[in-house]
Amino acid sequence: MTDATALLAQAERQCQQRGVRFTPIRRRVLEMIAGASGGLKAYELLDRLAVEHAAARPPTIYRALDFLIEQGLVHRIESLNAYVACPCPEHAHGFQLLICRHCGRVEELHLDDVNAQLSAQARTLGFRVERQTIELLGSCDACLNAAVRA
Repeated sequence: MTDATALLAQAERQCQQRGVRFTPIRRRVLEMIAGASGGLKAYELLDRLAVEHAAARPPTIYRALDFLIEQGLVHRIESLNAYVACPCPEHAHGFQLLICRHCGRVEELHLDDVNAQLSAQARTLGFRVERQTIELLGSCDACLNAAVRA
């Protein structure tokens, strides 16, 4: 079973347990995102989906993305305005994203203590955190090694 296949199976189970509809469009959007090596932008998703569903329009994609984000199945990469599949949607805590600026590869971290420290510091300053996005832009090992060989 591929990672994308396992992710889709997990998404189906999770949606069923929560009593929410995992429609064919939502499934297909998640499948496209999960099959990508890096983040995909909404209009890239629309272009791909329009090949299969001629009636697909921007609201179709944005509604599917909103649902997938709400269910914790997809993350929005704020700095790139792109979307990436969450490799462990059962993880209910905060996350951090490592983004390779060369190949676009995205890795997810779960350093709960980092999120807890930031939230605690915010509370001491009288600030209530509603959403937290931590993105680290840099170079992955594969790109660094390719640069050394070049």
